[in-house]
Amino acid sequence: MPPYTEISKDVPLPAKEKGNPDYRHPLYIGEWKKSIPYVDEDIATDDLDEPHLKRKVSILKKHPEIEKLYGYDLRTTFITIVAAAAQVAAAYMFGQVLTDWNWTMLIYSYVVGASLTQLYGVIIHEATHCLAAPTRFQNRIVGLMANIGLPFPIAMSFRRYHLEHHTFQGVVGMDPDLPLDWERSLIRGNAFLKFLWLNIYPAMYVIRGLVMQKKPQFWELVNWAFTITTDALIWYFCGLRGLIYLFISLWLGYGIHPAAAHFIQEHYTFDDGQETYSYYGILNFFFLNVGYHNEHHDFTKVPWSKLPDVRRIAPGYYDNLAYHSSWVMVHWNFVTKKQFGPQSRVGRSVEDHKKGRKMLRELRKS
Repeated sequence: MPPYTEISKDVPLPAKEKGNPDYRHPLYIGEWKKSIPYVDEDIATDDLDEPHLKRKVSILKKHPEIEKLYGYDLRTTFITIVAAAAQVAAAYMFGQVLTDWNWTMLIYSYVVGASLTQLYGVIIHEATHCLAAPTRFQNRIVGLMANIGLPFPIAMSFRRYHLEHHTFQGVVGMDPDLPLDWERSLIRGNAFLKFLWLNIYPAMYVIRGLVMQKKPQFWELVNWAFTITTDALIWYFCGLRGLIYLFISLWLGYGIHPAAAHFIQEHYTFDDGQETYSYYGILNFFFLNVGYHNEHHDFTKVPWSKLPDVRRIAPGYYDNLAYHSSWVMVHWNFVTKKQFGPQSRVGRSVEDHKKGRKMLRELRKS
């Protein structure tokens, strides 16, 4: 099976406008070739800015009705409460009731606990973009509530670095989502090392943040105090075993779990010239459409429940991009095929990023 689904042949391409300042218009597919381990030494290099802001401008010219989708979805808050309560209840059951059900706890940690861990990550992502509640403060509270089921303070640091990722996508030294030099040079296309690397993904997110050497912000300190408090309460009421259950769920959820494949699906280059990919499989139903990543990057003000509407309204801009249809196959192909590895990314210099952004004013006028 191919690692991704080929572009649709049934949807007509949007017309290429004459005189547009950016040669990638209107789909914003670059001319760079994907980086291949053992062939190339570094990530692929683009000579302009990330594609999403310009594609957003192009799409809104033809489909201004998409702006009606902007807003927030209050259901996210209720989902957060239920999901957090479910994980704490499981911690209590395994910590105080089913104290000798070791294999049951391990299996449950992977099937349910890890899935809830991924759901918390999606909720934190929604709250990061202020799509879960009316105000920024309320969204921070939603993020903290989702962090109750995660025994490590993630929500506020994720908010900080994820917004930088959107602003500086692919900019070397500024996008915290890009793998570090040693990740690329050590692992390359080795299947065993890639498998181990995917299993330390929780640690890599922390390490990449530390490498940027930024001082913790106020809300990050709040997050630390909040999580230490909730961990202490879970230890007190659910026992150490209950807290261990949360750590196991966290590790499995961010490792080899089907939903964790979205970390690879989103920006690892499975094709030439395309740096962001969506996933349109059934698991979007359980994980709040987190697979709609091109749509999300183009329209960050659209909540999870309306992202499929973006694709429905502007199919020519999305169905003609390569996309994934199976998270399981994303992991399988990434691990087993030598042409993929941590270096399967695209980067750009800050100078090229700024050069591309200068074209934006002309695009808006055209």
